[in-house]
Amino acid sequence: MLTSKQRAYLRSLANPLETILMVGKGGLSSDIVYQADAALEKRELIKGRVLPETCPVSSKEAAETLAGETHSEVVQVIGSRFILYRKNQKEPKITLPKAPKK
Repeated sequence: MLTSKQRAYLRSLANPLETILMVGKGGLSSDIVYQADAALEKRELIKGRVLPETCPVSSKEAAETLAGETHSEVVQVIGSRFILYRKNQKEPKITLPKAPKK
């Protein structure tokens, strides 16, 4: 579970990123899930977009479904765009700010 500080940090990292995942009229096919999984494995942080004219699901539904399928976390959903994060267990590229101790 990400803290608000970690989410803010990931949002700042995602700002300059290109949108690499497009969800269109085919919806959330196994192909889209595979692409998201492979991209998360390589990059840890990806930006996706739902094409609102043609896609049968909302961006929030798409982000939550993809996060569940790829074992990642939804960082942000704004309009038709969303950001997903999953730490690479073997070679982490992103170091998150530490969560406060309870």
